[in-house]
Amino acid sequence: MAKLNIKEILMNFFSDKNYKPLSFKELCVIFEIEKDMRNEFSKVLKNLEDEGRIIKDGSKYGMFSNTNVNQFVGVIDGNEKGFGFFVSEDEDMEDMFVRRDDLNGALDGDKVIVKKHDMKTDYNKDEAYVVKILERANEKIVGNLQINRTFGFVVPDNSKLGCDVFVAGKNLKGANTDDKVVVEVTKWPSKDRRNAEGYITEVLGKSDEPKAVIDGMLIKDKIRVNFGRDVIKEIEEIKSSIDVFDKKERKDLTELDIITIDGADSKDLDDAVSLEMNEKGNYILGVHIADVSHYVKDDSAIDAEALKRGNSVYLADRVIPMLPRKLSNGVCSLNPNEIKLTLSCTMEIDSQGKVVDYEIYESFIKTKYRMTYTDVADVLENKNMELTEKYSDILDMLQNMYELSKILKIKRQDRGCIDFFFPETKIILDDDGRVDKISTYDIRISNKIIEEFMLVCNETVAESYYWLELPFVYRIHEDPSQDDVDQFLKFIAKFGYFIKGSQEIHPREFQKLLKEIKGKKEEAVITTLMLRSLKKAIYSLESGDHFGLAAEYYCHFTSPIRRYPDLQIHRIIKKNINGKINKKNIEKLASKCSRVADHASRTERKADEIERDTNKVYMADYMRDYLGDEFDAVISGVTKFGVFVELPNTVEGLVHISDLNDDMYDYNDESRSLIGRHSNKQYSFGDSMKVKLVRVSVSKAQIDFCMA
Repeated sequence: MAKLNIKEILMNFFSDKNYKPLSFKELCVIFEIEKDMRNEFSKVLKNLEDEGRIIKDGSKYGMFSNTNVNQFVGVIDGNEKGFGFFVSEDEDMEDMFVRRDDLNGALDGDKVIVKKHDMKTDYNKDEAYVVKILERANEKIVGNLQINRTFGFVVPDNSKLGCDVFVAGKNLKGANTDDKVVVEVTKWPSKDRRNAEGYITEVLGKSDEPKAVIDGMLIKDKIRVNFGRDVIKEIEEIKSSIDVFDKKERKDLTELDIITIDGADSKDLDDAVSLEMNEKGNYILGVHIADVSHYVKDDSAIDAEALKRGNSVYLADRVIPMLPRKLSNGVCSLNPNEIKLTLSCTMEIDSQGKVVDYEIYESFIKTKYRMTYTDVADVLENKNMELTEKYSDILDMLQNMYELSKILKIKRQDRGCIDFFFPETKIILDDDGRVDKISTYDIRISNKIIEEFMLVCNETVAESYYWLELPFVYRIHEDPSQDDVDQFLKFIAKFGYFIKGSQEIHPREFQKLLKEIKGKKEEAVITTLMLRSLKKAIYSLESGDHFGLAAEYYCHFTSPIRRYPDLQIHRIIKKNINGKINKKNIEKLASKCSRVADHASRTERKADEIERDTNKVYMADYMRDYLGDEFDAVISGVTKFGVFVELPNTVEGLVHISDLNDDMYDYNDESRSLIGRHSNKQYSFGDSMKVKLVRVSVSKAQIDFCMA
């Protein structure tokens, strides 16, 4: 029995539905373990125990599911008041309450083994206590330092940890009160010691400085910022130039009028487009994507790091790239007038928006212009004379692109695609890193041209590989649950709106409702709750419908510089083109696709959260210059403790219920509004409100208003 396979063999053995717990001696007999190998075998079993994959019940080994120990593996979801909840790895199992004294030193995010108590909480919830901590989630803790004479306490940014970290004077590393610091834990809380202990490893800056707060967020959320030596070494070996061998077997598209259209500050240009008309009057649309997989080889150090990151993270003050900048901004980026290696999808599209023919192939290109959304829109919308002259040789192509994008949009709308529109926050920083301006991104026809082209390309590639029946990474959006639909229908009925086919709802019905409410007072609340009633789109090995796009097949093919799933399917496409997929590697390929889909879905959610949270920090920093000022706002959320309001520039803050001083208010769950006890006055989604800025905390990313 090979040592590397012992764990796998044992886990398969223990997982068998007919398995009954066995002793060490019994296992040795079954697996024919010789006496001189029994110590080694015992270590493997102990290792599986430490990982929480098996348990020793008395003298017998087994899984948690096939022993009678009433113990479970999962993670602690902490609470700032000191208690927590146990969240099982088994999704079907309900959470259990864990009292402060029963945590036994476990903190938020820790992987633990718990045992169920016989008693239940006052809320009829099962209780548990921590038996063993398997894995610590918080070896380093970020927080604000408070010094008390000869020692200090770090108050964690993550309030769910429920404890401070004591730091002896000799371990303060020169930090001062109200510094944002990173502390490494040396002693964990226990029944005898309420707080953790540690030493400061890094001083990030003052706790109210946006950069220090954001740096702390990145560390707390374990966002990978720097690249390791093994990655840097591989990067240094990558050639920036392209030789004849690289172009071999690729189509030469350098004579085509190929352009990129991106934001003015974009540096990682991974998609380019071309458009021609054929003799039948059909559009020949080319979408040309950077061939990242040519440089990032499967199982290389660069590839392993890219997979861990899953995607690039875009913040107001920086980009945390999935790939080192030599690749993302240089070798792979489709910069103008440079020959670049690409993977192209050329589609013949008729006047109704139907793809009547297509080809996916390896190519090399030379983009003619690096265009911006603003320039293209100014040419097409405003007929800007200077830009019109500058791009005179491609004016017809740009106009045809606009016409094709309108055709593709109509086709999408006809099949029922849901087009949500939420203003996206644009934060502009000055040279000192302070916020100069907060506004919304201006979405113009140039943005919509690229959006339509990428959508039709992604659909074409996904459908092509679905019928080839090869392992792939699809982008799916499952139908909403019936409970969520029912709650949404119940809510909109109060406004006099109804949807057909509620038992098997089609996205077209949501699309119709969005058109019906456009421009009305209730538009904001209904649109927000509609979005919340839908599931999140995820990556999947299995193909499935994309509810929001009303698409039968969909994938992400167009951004391999910034998204790992795109890079993974590029590899599959190239293997298929070159006849390198066979029975021997297809199972391994499917396994990799499944891992990529699950992992990328998680990293995408984390990136969205960190982008949202860092924007809130910059909003707070910007707004502290306006304390005492009054603003026109719109209610963007209603809770039991107050209303959230949004300013025209997308800045959001809270009016606490105690600051609604014209009456006593109660929350009405059915109408999702606060109602005055005496005046019957209501505060609801979408209502206009005059507010005054009263409190700002950059460190907590909080903005508080009161009634003006």
